[in-house]
Amino acid sequence: MLKLINGPQTMGRGRVFWTCAAVVLLAALIYPVFADPYDVGNFGYFFIWIFMALGLCLMWGLCGMLSFGQTFFFGLAGYGYGVLATDLGNTPWATMAGLVGAVALSAVAAAVLGYFLVYGRISGVFFGIVTLSVTLALAFFLGQTAGPEWAIGEARLNGFNGMQGMSPLTVPFFGGPVDLEQTPLYYVLVVGLVVVYLLLRILANSRFGNVLVAIREDPQRAELLGYDVRRYQLLVFVLGSALAGLSGVLYTSWGQFITPSSIGLPAAAMPIIWVAFSGRSDLTATLVGTFLLLFGFQTITVYSQESALILMGALLVATVLFVPKGFVVGLGDLLARMTTRRRRTTRPVPVRET
Repeated sequence: MLKLINGPQTMGRGRVFWTCAAVVLLAALIYPVFADPYDVGNFGYFFIWIFMALGLCLMWGLCGMLSFGQTFFFGLAGYGYGVLATDLGNTPWATMAGLVGAVALSAVAAAVLGYFLVYGRISGVFFGIVTLSVTLALAFFLGQTAGPEWAIGEARLNGFNGMQGMSPLTVPFFGGPVDLEQTPLYYVLVVGLVVVYLLLRILANSRFGNVLVAIREDPQRAELLGYDVRRYQLLVFVLGSALAGLSGVLYTSWGQFITPSSIGLPAAAMPIIWVAFSGRSDLTATLVGTFLLLFGFQTITVYSQESALILMGALLVATVLFVPKGFVVGLGDLLARMTTRRRRTTRPVPVRET
């Protein structure tokens, strides 16, 4: 298991890396002790989107499938949770059923859409065009559901105003159920993010991950070697889309609302920017880079949302032109070279006896 976690498909494998990771995790766990619960809840907002970014990294970075459909599955699961949470009520088992049901809905939708795309041999830029088309179609559809006839049970879709007032995730606990809001939700997000990250590292360094990389490099050669390329592509598309669905459920539970604007074109482009800037070939870079971009974007948005969007676009252009591997991956490679050079210069030179 440790061998898979520290495999060659992921950046950061030494003692220094894991020591730094432990320090960062400890700081994240201690942060709520010194912060206001409201600020802790807002800080947890950044973690919600990283699940979606990791799913895209798995699809695009490891398997070479550029998808603009992450917000499609995000919105599908978010609205699905809103409907289930509204109709089933605010009980631990009802909200957990809403979580599982909404993520399963996004996974099933990904399986259906992915089947026609993958087995229809839609690839490259056309794969991105089709996934973007279904995303925009969903956003347009949800935007015109303002009338009272657009309701599922007690849950109304509400058009551009979006769904509001659904129950947050609730878990059973000693002394009564606990609503996952602010600090409790923050800790759940931290633990969930660590678990998902480690599991994806294991997957990336396993035989399955090696096959994905082979498909990314040369799908025809992988097929000639006997691998069912389309089956692997469909599986990774479903897994990456399910992670986007998980982000959608967590977002809807966090704010107890969801609107079509979280699905449309600007939102659909954001995961691409996060992963491209970070380095689409590496899960660690995606996790770190996505968090930094989200934090910076949110800080700038307080002053001007238009300026934040322009900056995101400029970062994407700069990444494509100057650092196609990603800024975080490039920085990691630079640090690795500097460390190696320093070790060589400080290594003692053996003295020959005459």
